[in-house]
Amino acid sequence: MRAAPRNRFMPGTVMGFRGPHKVAGMTQIGYSAMCEQFAPNELLDYTVAAEQAGFSGAMVADHFQPWVPQQGQAAYVWNVMTAIGERTEGDVGPGVTCPSFRQHPAVIAQASATLEAMYPGRHWLGLGSGEALNEHILGQYWPQAPERIAMMFEAIDIIRGLFDAGLKKKDVKYDGKYFKLESTRLWTMPDAPPPIYVATAGPITAKKTGQFCDGIITVGANAEKIQKVFAKFAEGARAAGKDPDEMPKLLQLHLSWAPTDEEALANAVTEWPNGGMKFPKQDIKSPLDFEQMAKLVRPEDFEGRMLITSDVDKHRAEIQRYVDMGFDRIYLHNVGRNQHEWAKVFGEQVLPKLTH
Repeated sequence: MRAAPRNRFMPGTVMGFRGPHKVAGMTQIGYSAMCEQFAPNELLDYTVAAEQAGFSGAMVADHFQPWVPQQGQAAYVWNVMTAIGERTEGDVGPGVTCPSFRQHPAVIAQASATLEAMYPGRHWLGLGSGEALNEHILGQYWPQAPERIAMMFEAIDIIRGLFDAGLKKKDVKYDGKYFKLESTRLWTMPDAPPPIYVATAGPITAKKTGQFCDGIITVGANAEKIQKVFAKFAEGARAAGKDPDEMPKLLQLHLSWAPTDEEALANAVTEWPNGGMKFPKQDIKSPLDFEQMAKLVRPEDFEGRMLITSDVDKHRAEIQRYVDMGFDRIYLHNVGRNQHEWAKVFGEQVLPKLTH
């Protein structure tokens, strides 16, 4: 018999220290659960521990392959998110799923609607235009970035249509440039569809995201670049009659903390060398190719891209910088395998000291 779930809470609710932690009533600090780095049961354990340490929810990576063989895993994100939903109380969403290659957007819509129906008010659908590492496996033509982005927004149109039709208990069909959908509907629907967030660091896509979606996801960068992305996002939102200040802005932030600087650096170089690769990665198809490229990564390559230090105050200052930029949710990924130790230290020494 399944154990009764614990009391649920709406994302953003302030709870005690042992529960989800929200910074000064504003920014939530969540946990990046990396399916490409940890086996699913292990990752579930880490996510539960992170919530108990004070993290607000989970951004769960969607990978068919790891970046490098050393990372060693690639569990199916929807199975993992379901287990996380059952064992935790915070928000949970994929960071991010591509709705254009491995899976038809109708399948993504069904999976997302089901998860939100199971855990109301907790699930969000994070989408991206895809990376060859994960999406090339079906042997399809791999288009350049502008076409992949166009495919993603057509997929979002289908997902939106299925959400809307499911709520109205009506069928919908679609005949687009990239996708077709015969007359059908989603038969399992939550009371309200999950919000759709798009991952981008580009101004053009950010503008379309503001216009057609509910929020934006981006990665760590300098303040000037992020503010440009925010400005375009706001421009698109206002063009669609929406208030950008009410639309969530999410950040995934990679970092490396360990008890010593030497351990933190070794973790970065060994476990997350892709963080030091200063070139686009969307067209590389094999972890074995990344592994060869990783041999060229040097410690200085992480400079300005990922904070590597044992100093928790430096990590707190780095996170605070993004809080001050106006992010609503920041999901932290410590690249080492010392997840329990890191979550406990950050829960005690970093999260409570952040201010808005």
